[in-house]
Amino acid sequence: MGQDSVQPTVVVTTAGSPSTPETILRLRRQGYRVIATDIEANAPGLYLADRSHLVPPGDSDAFVADLRDICAREGASAVIPLVDEELAGVSLLEREGITVLLPRLPFITTCLDKYVLMRRLAAAGIGVPSTRLASEPADGLAFPLIVKPRSGRGSRGVSVCFSRLALDRLLATTSYPVSDLIVQERIRGPEFTVSVVVWRDGEVQAVVPKEVILKQGVTRFAVTRRNEEVERTCRAVQSALRADGPFNVQLCLDEAGTPRVFEINPRFSSTASLTTAAGVDEIGGLLGQALGRGPRLVDEWREGLVMVRHWTDEFTSEKEFDAHDMRPGPGALPALGSAVPVAG
Repeated sequence: MGQDSVQPTVVVTTAGSPSTPETILRLRRQGYRVIATDIEANAPGLYLADRSHLVPPGDSDAFVADLRDICAREGASAVIPLVDEELAGVSLLEREGITVLLPRLPFITTCLDKYVLMRRLAAAGIGVPSTRLASEPADGLAFPLIVKPRSGRGSRGVSVCFSRLALDRLLATTSYPVSDLIVQERIRGPEFTVSVVVWRDGEVQAVVPKEVILKQGVTRFAVTRRNEEVERTCRAVQSALRADGPFNVQLCLDEAGTPRVFEINPRFSSTASLTTAAGVDEIGGLLGQALGRGPRLVDEWREGLVMVRHWTDEFTSEKEFDAHDMRPGPGALPALGSAVPVAG
């Protein structure tokens, strides 16, 4: 049987994320057997994959061992992790012959510490907002200021302080250790979330900037937008830090139109679906390359394409639904690591 006739098995994590169900369905349409994981039976993507498993939280000691076992039992060739807590641990599976669609580990660890990341980017001459540890004096920083955890995702723990009094009050009452917070200059210009498509040879295959129209934890509305300075900045990140894997740059344009990077997600972003719709299938394309099944991607995409994120519905018979032997919602959850068969 030829290589192309074999249906590879791929594990996709974080089945409850708003963007993951579409990723699962698209990979299945491309001929992959998809195994989905999540920590809760409420995750919609669990019911759209070929098979599904519940797993411990990604930052727990048991997570990587459970995922390794799932990969072995399901015969998985690759893993696509989609949440920050999992990244460093899952990347270690690459040493065991499993393809992991992530950047290299040093890049991951740098990006997951936002303070370290800002220092590394600034040292490389890449524009960033002025950033301090919250435990350091904020002298010289102009209000309003962003206060956020050094690690974390979405908008968790992020606050805006418009005065010194507000900053002092926040630092005195926050539930976070002050040493775990950073204080950052607020850049008021247009915000971009940018897909940077690169693999192990280090050559950037595509850069797709998307201007954020509305963000509520995750990006809800965005539009593909060409901007040479944004693209140049994102390529400079790869040159300086050598991700050698997919990453997502978040930046704002300052008053002069200069990009200022305020965060990097060392993984595919929730707007990967917009990147794909515009013409660059970053997940399917890199997966195909990693498994020796597809060509390099081309940096050709449609500008002015708007993503409108919304709920969608999938339908199955009651018999098929009951065959899962589980129900979304509190109670009646199967044991961690148990498999949930899903009708094809």
